Amino acid sequence: MSMYVSKTCPLIRQGYKPGSCEVKVGADFLPACEATLRFEDGRWQRLIASAHLSRPENYLSIYQSGCNFSCRKCHSWYFSKLAKGEWLTPPDIVTAARAYDNEVTLVEPRERATAWHAHDTCQCCGACVLTGERSPRCPGVLEPGQIILSPQGFGPARNIVAFTGGDLTCRPDFYASCAELIKTETRLWFLLETNGYGLTPGHLDLLRASGVDAFWLDIKAEDPARHRWLTGCDNEWILQLPQEMRKRGFVVEVLSLYIPGVVEAEELGRIAALLAAVDPHIPFTVLAFFPEYQMRDTRPPKVEEMIRAYEEATEAGLTQVRLGNLGVFARGVEDFRLLEERVDSRAY
Repeated sequence: MSMYVSKTCPLIRQGYKPGSCEVKVGADFLPACEATLRFEDGRWQRLIASAHLSRPENYLSIYQSGCNFSCRKCHSWYFSKLAKGEWLTPPDIVTAARAYDNEVTLVEPRERATAWHAHDTCQCCGACVLTGERSPRCPGVLEPGQIILSPQGFGPARNIVAFTGGDLTCRPDFYASCAELIKTETRLWFLLETNGYGLTPGHLDLLRASGVDAFWLDIKAEDPARHRWLTGCDNEWILQLPQEMRKRGFVVEVLSLYIPGVVEAEELGRIAALLAAVDPHIPFTVLAFFPEYQMRDTRPPKVEEMIRAYEEATEAGLTQVRLGNLGVFARGVEDFRLLEERVDSRAY
């Protein structure tokens, strides 16, 4: 398959390499910025696969078609690498955001405009609603009346709207237009879940000026070769983003996957050290990989491996580390015993 690059690619104009951004449209392949983004009648339009209150993040998630990465392990490939969804404008997005704003049951301060902070208020088990009793792991922060049902289960509705799924922050104008409207017409914080590719200094400045509050940065790998193998793109600029984001006043959290044989504890420790050098309080989630897309033959990590990654991250100096996808790596009594012995109970 030949790589067709859009002649209007803003990364090339700024001296950066284009992403690995081809998206399938019928029998053809086009750059994501042509297949899933357009400017018509004076407005940006983005191909959106769905939008709903997501768990366990407990905020409004807008799932985008089209991405500037070609991740071998992508769990959203069926809409991020295939053009799929409905064309929505920023006014359409803010209409959905206003409706969600009326459903908010938990108002968070800006510094908690993250997915990471969702876990310390609710475990999303629904026990308090279904049985009238809290589960043993319930943080005890919320009242049952604050817990509502969404397509992905029970939990609160926090005052945050996030763009997730595919990623076209290399073309920031659509996001800037959405942010300006959302910050004017709602009380919601604006979060971008991103791989970081294309968040050049100029794009970061534009997003800051438009009202974007936070980034959930997915750092796929620290090693350049492994990053290219996983995503099709380089990571030199991505590794500088935590510092660049914090310098501009954004709320920042970082996620990395533990992928056996590819990205393991030692490398995750190096990512944690990079973050700790910027700010030891940056929230960091180590997420357990599960087989998907082009990596269906790769096994998920074991509990011992995840614990070692946690230890590497905390030893690197980070104070807020969490292990995610608990059900993927903790399958029995012995696994949970090991977690209880070696990991802070707030970290899983």
